[in-house]
Formats: sequence, structure tokens, C-alpha cells
Amino acid sequence: MNENKTNINWFPGHMAKTRRQIEEDLNLVDVVIEILDARIPISSQNPDLNAILKNKKVLKILNKSDLADAKENKRWTEYFSKQGVQVVLANSNTGSGIDLAIRRIESMVEEKMEALSAKGRTGRKVRAMVVGIPNVGKSSFINRVAQKNSAEVGNKPGVTKSKQWIRVNDKVELLDTPGVLWPKFDNETVALNLSFTGTIKDDILAQTEIAYQLLKYLLNNYIDNVCQRYNFKKEELEEILQRDNDENINIYEIMLKIGQKRGAIISGGNVDDEKTAKIILDDFRTGKLGTISLEKV
Repeated sequence: MNENKTNINWFPGHMAKTRRQIEEDLNLVDVVIEILDARIPISSQNPDLNAILKNKKVLKILNKSDLADAKENKRWTEYFSKQGVQVVLANSNTGSGIDLAIRRIESMVEEKMEALSAKGRTGRKVRAMVVGIPNVGKSSFINRVAQKNSAEVGNKPGVTKSKQWIRVNDKVELLDTPGVLWPKFDNETVALNLSFTGTIKDDILAQTEIAYQLLKYLLNNYIDNVCQRYNFKKEELEEILQRDNDENINIYEIMLKIGQKRGAIISGGNVDDEKTAKIILDDFRTGKLGTISLEKV
């Protein structure tokens, strides 16, 4: 397993077009809702958006908060709040945090709407644009808010490709945008975090490498979760990690043991690396490994 610097270029043409469309549509909206993955609040931010959004009011939604470490959710909420950023924890699948998000949107532009009303523009709805990189649950958030399948939802990154307005209630309407990644990832940690969560498609990086790097993080930060999910004794894993080998050899041995326990065996009794990698990544992404935050304040 190698640990070379990760340098990824992944900027499909429709993403470049979407970025231009976002810049044009900003004039139509009062507030921007940025959907982030609560497990990676920094890595799931698009750094290009700061320049594009300029002085627009922004509400950050830490989505998939049910999959993240509750202690870290609290810390990230405090972190953004101290910066003067409006933030709401949400789980779009259950609807947790959605009502609070709508109330927050209304309150953020309350003064503006009152001013418009004073000028005779009564009945004008609050217009909000929803932005976010692929696979952070943006379409699921919109569907939950609108309480119907207004936006196409898919399991693969980048499935939503067209622009549409969605009525929320008598006061608010949303403008959906396709997910946008930035052109290049110079930061290896960011690239890996996006790979762990499935934002970067699994065929961009070797799946076994991604799973290895994820397992390495989990063994350093959430070893109890690994033990519980794969029925290890903590002492067993700690003994392997402390062996006088290169770190990657020890971690790879644990990866093979996971494959053995889960029946990922090929002819000759060898462990199927790719199948094992898929098991580990799927267990993390679906929450079967427990609540885990990949970024900590």
C-alpha cells in the first residue's frame, strides 16, 4: 500500500457550466444554503464558493449528522457560530433539523422582507439557493423540505444536473443547483476525506487504497468501533499495530483479517482485497461502523 501524495483533477464539463450558472443566479436569491457533510465540514466545503457568493447571507447545513460523532457535531456547531456563521445540524433522511433550517432562513432575511413590504412589495417569497458538492445529501435535503420528490436523488455523485425552483411553503422557495466540485485537490487529506464519503467516485482512486487509508484513520481514532463491527478484541489489534514492521504492513494485516471474518475469500484461500475494501467503505458510509467524524475541530 503506498502513501504517495494524492493529486486529483476531476472537473466534468457540466460542473464548470454549473459554476457559471450559480454566479448568474445569485442575483435572484436572498440567501444561500450550503449543504455540508457533518463528518467532513471543512473538506466538503467548496473553496471556490466563497469568492462566488461574495456578500450573500449563507446558512450552512451540517447534513448526515446522524453518521457523525455527536461530540464533534457540537464542536463544529460552536466553531462556525463563533465565526458568525449560521449553522444547523440536519439529517435529511429523517427530517431532523429541517424545520429549524426553514425558520433560520426566514429570520436571516426578515429585515429585508420587511423593507420590501414597506415599499409595497408584499407577498414576495424568500428565495434561497441550495448549493453543495456531490453526494452531501443536497437533493435529499430539498426533497425533505418540499415533502415530495421534487429533485432527482441518486446514490452516485453528480446525479442531479438541471436547475429547478421548488416551493417550500407560502414564504420560501428554493433554487436547486447540481453539485459542484472544485477543479483540483492539492490537499491529500481533503481528497481522501471526499473519497471515504463517496464524493469522489470510487473509480477515480484505487478502492483498496482508499479503504486502507480509512482503516488507518479508524484504528488511530475509533478502534473500538472497528472491534465492535468486526468482532475483534482490542488487545488483538493493538498487538498487531505494535509489531516491529512498517505501519502499512500491520494495517494491511488487519485489513486482511477483516476480509477473512467477512468471508471475502477467493480461490486458494486468499483474501479478496477489492471485496474487503468495499465492505469497509460500505460499512463506514452506511453508519454500520458507528458514528464517526473524519474531521475534528
